[in-house]
Amino acid sequence: MGKKIKKEVESPLKDVFEPLTIESKKAATVVLMLNSPEEEILAKACEAIYKFALKGEENKATLLQLGAVEPLTKLLTHEDKIVRRNATMIFGILASNSDVKKLLRELDVMNSVIAQLAPEEEVVIHEFASLCLANMSVEYTGKVQIFEHGGLEPLVRLLSSPDPDVKKNSIECIYNLVQDFQCRTAFQELNAIPPILELLKSEYPIIQLLALKTLGVITSDKESRVMLKENQGLDQLTKILETKELNDLHVEALLVIANCLEDMETVVLMQQTGGLKKLLSFAENSTIPDIQKNAAKAITKAACDAENRKFFHEQEVEKCLVTLLGSESDGTKIAASQAISAMSENSGSKEFFNTQGIPQIVQLLRSASEEVREAAALALANLTTSNPANAKAAAQADAIDPLINVLSSKRDRAIANAATVLTNMAMQEPLRTAIQSHDVMHALVSPLRSTDTVVQSAAALAVAATVCDVEARTELRNCGGLEPLVELLHSKNDEVRRHASWAVMVCANDELMAVELCRLGALDILEEINLSVSRKNKFSEAAYNKLLHNHLPLKYSQTGHLSSSNIISDGFYDCGRINPGTKLLPLKELCLQELNDLRAILLINSKSDISPPPSMEDKSSDVSYRQSISSSSSLRRASKEKTNFHFSAGFGSPTEDKSEPTSGRNTVVSRAASKEKALRKGRGKKEEEKVKEEEEFLTVPILTEGSPDKEWYPPPDPELCVYVSEVTKSILPITNIKEQIEALAKYVAEKMGGRIPKEKLCDFSWELHISELKFQLKSNVVPIGYIKKGIFYHRALLFKVLADKIGVGCSLVRGEYSRAWNEVKLLKEARKGVIGNLPSPEEYIVDLMFHPGALLKMRSREADLYRF
Repeated sequence: MGKKIKKEVESPLKDVFEPLTIESKKAATVVLMLNSPEEEILAKACEAIYKFALKGEENKATLLQLGAVEPLTKLLTHEDKIVRRNATMIFGILASNSDVKKLLRELDVMNSVIAQLAPEEEVVIHEFASLCLANMSVEYTGKVQIFEHGGLEPLVRLLSSPDPDVKKNSIECIYNLVQDFQCRTAFQELNAIPPILELLKSEYPIIQLLALKTLGVITSDKESRVMLKENQGLDQLTKILETKELNDLHVEALLVIANCLEDMETVVLMQQTGGLKKLLSFAENSTIPDIQKNAAKAITKAACDAENRKFFHEQEVEKCLVTLLGSESDGTKIAASQAISAMSENSGSKEFFNTQGIPQIVQLLRSASEEVREAAALALANLTTSNPANAKAAAQADAIDPLINVLSSKRDRAIANAATVLTNMAMQEPLRTAIQSHDVMHALVSPLRSTDTVVQSAAALAVAATVCDVEARTELRNCGGLEPLVELLHSKNDEVRRHASWAVMVCANDELMAVELCRLGALDILEEINLSVSRKNKFSEAAYNKLLHNHLPLKYSQTGHLSSSNIISDGFYDCGRINPGTKLLPLKELCLQELNDLRAILLINSKSDISPPPSMEDKSSDVSYRQSISSSSSLRRASKEKTNFHFSAGFGSPTEDKSEPTSGRNTVVSRAASKEKALRKGRGKKEEEKVKEEEEFLTVPILTEGSPDKEWYPPPDPELCVYVSEVTKSILPITNIKEQIEALAKYVAEKMGGRIPKEKLCDFSWELHISELKFQLKSNVVPIGYIKKGIFYHRALLFKVLADKIGVGCSLVRGEYSRAWNEVKLLKEARKGVIGNLPSPEEYIVDLMFHPGALLKMRSREADLYRF
């Protein structure tokens, strides 16, 4: 036997670390392990962190604070599959925390997460990587990063995954992504409709619901609707609606169908297959508000077609929609109101809603919800358009007050719709009066100042419809509505500019408003608009002409022409020709100006009772005026008459006395005649004594510093009152128009210095006479009646004034070098023996200077010599 040899024990290697088993109870310790180079430690650390994160949001926040996110991002690209899988699982859970999401975006890890969706990766990695993307896609910045890193394509591919969790996470992420238009456009190119439709067959309701929600978003684009129809998507949606067990999907299915009904081909198909009847049944029979809402939305889309409206009307859809108006859900009320708006295009439906729908809609105008009020106002706007009966029904249902309240809404479309309803109602005079009584002018000022063009247009149109009388126009001016209205004329929107012009035209129907609008620059803006071929419209031209027609001083100054239809009334003044764009100062300012050496301003004022009872100040100023003109023999008669005025005292607006109709002239004339009689009887000692008494008041100050401004009146013209009275008595009774013109011409010439031969025209010292009047009156404004030496433009103006008073049609034309003339039309005598030959009018110029009363044929040598 051999000798036993003792075995030598091997000594351990010096560079090998003995295995160590550590049991850690602190998350911080495990987080430190994430930096280990050992794969086994990394895998176990990730597994422990995953379990810790699953326990709640507080743990996720703790991991964030411990700095676990940064080292974990590096593990997403680790070579070891287990480490990579565990790290991906952690991010699937952690990404639901908003702070973690923010940090992940900053670390730009999206590319690494999307890489985990590669086909060769495990299903578990697909599940948690898609879950991470679904969480990240909730916020807009996350959507952008996913899209920019190409995450949409692998997500669409995963819709066909055998794992339901992968499908659920992928479709959820896609649903979030397609909310963005850019993503929807790219989504269409990926042919994603078929796999989504396959998800509708899933046994998991959440997957079906997310698929329908995604279809509801993408079918807002026409291309996706076409793809859905080509892949028999409508059939699948119809089957879902027919299956009662899938009633939890009916809301979203109806929404998708509503979107598809925007295409006429789909509408026809739905009608042929009985789909529209199913929609009605859902709207009528369902008690679920969301189903009712989406069914009503689908009806709204389908009702865009006339044939469908006719079909729905035959099925008595109106009763169903009126019932839905009483729903407790605001969403259902809005959808029903919108459906009524669409159905109102059908005349039969409009008639039905007259009695059974409008009262309920009016009630919705009082809703606390802005959206409900907007939808109700839209329904009323469509129902009352071109339908006076419905407009009246709305007024009878007490719609005016809530409609005016809606004008102060925060929603622009609600304001526009309410303004449209008020416009439709205001077409009837009784309703317009009722609207005006609700202080509508104040309510319209704010919409006129809106920055939304639809609101501006509707508000301007409402103004045009409601300011049809003087009281309404005055209220609009007093509440500051003219300024924003004039500003709308600057709009670049054609409809706003057109409606604003229309409103200005209506507002300019009386002189006071026309003057104010011109002061605000409306005339200049309209003139500029009318010079543009693209911006002008019929209303801008009509508004411009209306402003000039009712502001004759400005018209005559700018155009140098007044037609026979332009009747000169009291308050008219002629300050000579002004250049376009130059502001015409109001008469009050002209009267208050310092005396200058410019052309005298001619004033027309035949009112004999304009001044109020004299105060002590009035008397003193009146007497001082009389003393200043007592040296002029030509004014002696005027100074003796009882008038209370002072040229520097002020002027009530010239428009306070509007153009008088023919029937009203006798009233003015009778006043003037009675005034003249009183003047003749009053001359004598009594008048002299009264003048002496008035002189005693000269020591009384006219106005003290700090005293309030007195109301101002225009300088009266007693001489013109006498002229009107005499012309009315002596010339008005003449039955022959030609003889009337001749007699009036001679009368005017007699009052203005008589006949002036051509050769003596240079010796006619009318300038000196006018200068003396200005100095004596201490004013640049001279009443026409005080002028006793008048040249062409004085006589022509006086002739036009008197002719208008007695109803003789004539025009007033300004020429050059102090020339002006009157043009009249007289009928030619018909030829004898010619049957059916109507006499034609011929134009003449009335000679008021060289041969007063002579009628000079237009385009004759005599007429040319008179004009030039």
